[in-house]
Amino acid sequence: MVLSRIWAAFIIVAIVVASYKWIAWKDSDIFNRMVVGKADDANSFYMTGDTTGAGITKDSFARKMRFTGFTATDKIAGSKYLIADNTNADSISILKEQNSSLIVMTYAQAQKRLQKPVDGIIETCWTAVNISLKLIGIMALFMGFMNIAERAGGIRVLSRIIGPFFSKLFPELPKGHPAMGHMMMNFSANLLGLDNAATPFGIKAMESLQEINPVKTVASNSQIMFLCLHAAGLTLIPVSIIAVRASTGASNPTDIFIPCMIVTFVATMAAMFIVSFRQRINLFQPVILAWIGSISLVITLLVIYLVSLRTNELQSFSGLLSNGLILMIFLLIILGAVYKKIDIFDAFIEGAKGGFETAVKIIPYLVGMLVAISMLRSSGTFDVIIDGIKSFFMTMGADTRFVEGLPTALIKPLSGSGARGMMVSTMTTYGPDSFASRLSGILQGTSDTTFYVIAVYFGAIGVKNTRYTIGAMLLADLIGITTSIILAYLFFGGAV
Repeated sequence: MVLSRIWAAFIIVAIVVASYKWIAWKDSDIFNRMVVGKADDANSFYMTGDTTGAGITKDSFARKMRFTGFTATDKIAGSKYLIADNTNADSISILKEQNSSLIVMTYAQAQKRLQKPVDGIIETCWTAVNISLKLIGIMALFMGFMNIAERAGGIRVLSRIIGPFFSKLFPELPKGHPAMGHMMMNFSANLLGLDNAATPFGIKAMESLQEINPVKTVASNSQIMFLCLHAAGLTLIPVSIIAVRASTGASNPTDIFIPCMIVTFVATMAAMFIVSFRQRINLFQPVILAWIGSISLVITLLVIYLVSLRTNELQSFSGLLSNGLILMIFLLIILGAVYKKIDIFDAFIEGAKGGFETAVKIIPYLVGMLVAISMLRSSGTFDVIIDGIKSFFMTMGADTRFVEGLPTALIKPLSGSGARGMMVSTMTTYGPDSFASRLSGILQGTSDTTFYVIAVYFGAIGVKNTRYTIGAMLLADLIGITTSIILAYLFFGGAV
């Protein structure tokens, strides 16, 4: 029910905001962009409304134009404006085609009024299907190997190892239940940044938990706990963020490594405490404290080693650790299956078929969620929220540098690719070594895409009533965002 209301609210808010822009800003093309807009239209830009401001130089505006691919002769869709480059002026001239009148504004005003479009409803539907199609192969592969491991008894062995800890955190689970092994595989893949492996392992874990769920359409306590911990996104090495920072010319691409590690750990602990409080689980039991302490110690020792490595060494070690571990898991599964003398290929095919069916099953859930998110983005709702937040903190006299990095945080619960695009845009616009860019990188590594996770994981098992899952996940996200901002000021407060 909660998810249903949020989904409806997304659509209603998006249409209301778009209607206001159509009426108040005379943006006649807004509805067209929301329905059939395309993000890859390099020459399609539109005005986001009158905005005043100062402090943006002509050079920074030029960097923005180079990043977006905009040139002096490109047309801005909808409002029919042309940019006329004033080489030696402090303002930029915008020629309105309808009556050839010349509008002169500062570069700050022009930059804030230019908005690169995103995919509309139609393109987003294709995107949802493409995601599912790409997921089919990955799901089939990992589900196939997972089925081999189950037949060979490997999952049961893993469940017995972590049973003492998980039996306290998931009290509803029977002793040695296979879901424990599946969840451990998911958490391990997340820790190493193996998104392709984490999703199949996570869906398999949800399916295992669904087997003991007494009410199949309502999320169980164990499913809520697992999904909140998964979405918190505890990650050891933010490889993709480091790679983006390196590609944009950052002086020290790995300087966000420790803040990212701290933030994901804090967010994971927050998710655990939030859900445990709701489910009345005592986290101060010796077994839980011992496991959390041991994991924290191992992570700390590994972080100490990793910070001593140079950027290229860190990326090389990350690739060796993550990809090498996947191959080692495959090898151990096959060796165990050979030892148990099971029909290995038949077991793989059986599991792969299940992966294919699951990937197809989640298409409607993905289409519904991604379309609602697309409408929020294409309507300009995020711009309204960001401007409102900045105005609020400016009124309070607070440092507003962090607001420039917030778009990444606001979009992350909705769209991973959208948040990544915002991070790249921030780094390109303000420079990779700026405070906003570093904060954006930390925020990108803070958590998983909450609403995408909800749609995929609950959609795969047919759960309709998610209970308090969304609230718990968003609260953990908020704690992660707040921690990210604090750490950014602590580590990079002197950056511009």
